[in-house]
This record gives sequence, C-alpha cells and structure tokens, in this order.
Amino acid sequence: MALSSKDLSVGDVHESLVVDNLTRTQIVQYAGASGDYNPIHTDEVFATQVAGYPSVFAHGMLTMGMTARMLTDYVGDGRLTKFGGRFTSQVWPGDTLTATATVTSVEQGGGAPIANFDVVTTNQSGVVVFSGAATARLD
Repeated sequence: MALSSKDLSVGDVHESLVVDNLTRTQIVQYAGASGDYNPIHTDEVFATQVAGYPSVFAHGMLTMGMTARMLTDYVGDGRLTKFGGRFTSQVWPGDTLTATATVTSVEQGGGAPIANFDVVTTNQSGVVVFSGAATARLD
C-alpha cells in the first residue's frame, strides 16, 4: 500500500535492515547483473595483492540499490521521483546494513503531494556507508 500525505510528518523516521551478513556471492551476483566485473569487487587476489585492499568490497551501486529498495518498500512502487547520494565508506563481505529515511518535508508538488527524505545507510558499527536524499509522490 502506498503512503498518503496524511501518513507522514516532518521528522518521521523509517528504518530497515537491508542486508544481514553480505556475502561474496551476493557481490558477484551483483557484478553479473550490472555487468561491472571490476576485479576489486570480484577477485580476492587482485583486490588484496594488486590493489592493496583487505578484501574485495561491494559496488557502491549495490549499496545504493539496497537503500532504494528500502525506500520503495516504504513509499510504494513507482513513487520515487528523485533519489541520489554519495558513497561514504566501503561495504565489505560480512557487513550488515541498515537504511534510514527521515522525512524532511511534505508538500504539494504539481498537483500531488510529495515527501522529501534524508537517507542514510550504516553498517553494523554505525559507520555511514551511503548518504543521500529522495523525493516521492504520495496519495
């Protein structure tokens, strides 16, 4: 069920676990789905011995996609009109991520109510791995 403008108030917070114990398999599956086979994401030997990272790590867009799923689960399919952000820390195999959307405004926009959100995704240690903003059309 899609959200109505009556359901939201400035300051409301929605939080969701988006991945529990991210696996290397999930990272490789994302590489296949996206076509991004950069070896820093899929090749442990390359990531550690050539690039100097402690391990392979998730694609930033995988983190953003999981965050977007939290948003669409919250506001309803087809409701996002804008979503963007920046990757602020790497996501490693074994990480557990929680995404949070905070309502910053609810207003009329082009004949339909819209809500604006600040969006943050953190890992199990509370480190912000993605931060951004979203806008959604409401009923």
